[in-house]
Amino acid sequence: MPSHPHRFRAMLCAAAAALGAGLLSACTAPGLVLSAAGVATDSSMTWDIVKHVHAKLTEDDPTPCMLLNSVQRALNPRCDYVPGSIRRADVANSGLQACPLAIATRDARLWRAVPDLIAQGASTQACTRSPLQDLAEIDVCPAFASAPPAMLQAFVTMAEVDPRAVRHDVFRMLGCSNARAAGLDRVLTGWLDAGKLEPGTLSFSPLDAADPELLVSRLGRELEVAGHTPEAALGGYDGVLPMGFEEALRTSHWAALEWWLYRLPQLARSAPPTRGGVYPWLPLQRVLLPGFLQNPATQADMVRFLLARGAEAKATLPADRGRTVIAFARAIHSPMVDLLDPPPAPRSAPVAVAHSERGGGGSATGSDAAPTVKAVSPGSATR
Repeated sequence: MPSHPHRFRAMLCAAAAALGAGLLSACTAPGLVLSAAGVATDSSMTWDIVKHVHAKLTEDDPTPCMLLNSVQRALNPRCDYVPGSIRRADVANSGLQACPLAIATRDARLWRAVPDLIAQGASTQACTRSPLQDLAEIDVCPAFASAPPAMLQAFVTMAEVDPRAVRHDVFRMLGCSNARAAGLDRVLTGWLDAGKLEPGTLSFSPLDAADPELLVSRLGRELEVAGHTPEAALGGYDGVLPMGFEEALRTSHWAALEWWLYRLPQLARSAPPTRGGVYPWLPLQRVLLPGFLQNPATQADMVRFLLARGAEAKATLPADRGRTVIAFARAIHSPMVDLLDPPPAPRSAPVAVAHSERGGGGSATGSDAAPTVKAVSPGSATR
């Protein structure tokens, strides 16, 4: 047959490439690349052009896991992770813009890699701030129950070796319900026993940072014995989570609210500005806001609770001196309006009460004189 074997071979390659392109769909990047590869067998196009076309078509595709280093692979949720696969050299030169421990700690899907990272030399000091602070700002009460024992121990290690972890938000997170269930609240007791919570040395008040449940527990009592005062808990702090009284209000934690108001009764009427605020805030107004209370069914009980402890429905709003709490409630069509401003009780009609009036000198009819009838209101009749 052909007197030009090289040309015939090129034709076969082109046909095979065209067939492959058809199978992979010519509209896809692989299809286009195969088509280009087929054309490249012709002397009119070089293989360098094919590679350039392929690079352009796949430049936005994620890097294949096999091309990532061990740290990058461990911190990529789409890649399989094998415990013990992280290399120490990759920890030292991860090629990542952020600290590996910070990346792994703030994403529950990546907790799997934290113990291995620490074992291979990853340090919290390499991070710009405590990785636990990053986690607390993302999720105030993570699902610690899903973490294996090695990861729970890694949390404890990061809290103990990094002084920057002793912060308001981390304290709140490590005392939340999920943390208590996982035993992580022992970190807070450890901080207290180790002298890391000395009054006057912190940027926050442990009483303010404590979860409402811990506030009324033994830990709360020990913090007071150690010298922490409720008054100091009203000061500012570096954090994004709400102050302790506000958290007790939001969660309708009655015991914690009693704790706060017994020691600082003025809080029922007005609370100091927090988190960069300029004005104080009124708890009675705050609980009227839709979505503020974790359990909306407690709203009526909360309004009654605050009113009974000194909150004033006619108080003016600090940020809007022309409006009262009652006016605010009406403006947002709150169902609590009648509790804040009860309608007047209906007035009863006067009741006719007959009784005798006798003069001192008597009369022609004597004791048989007709009694005088007077209209009096109920309860005012002479008994």
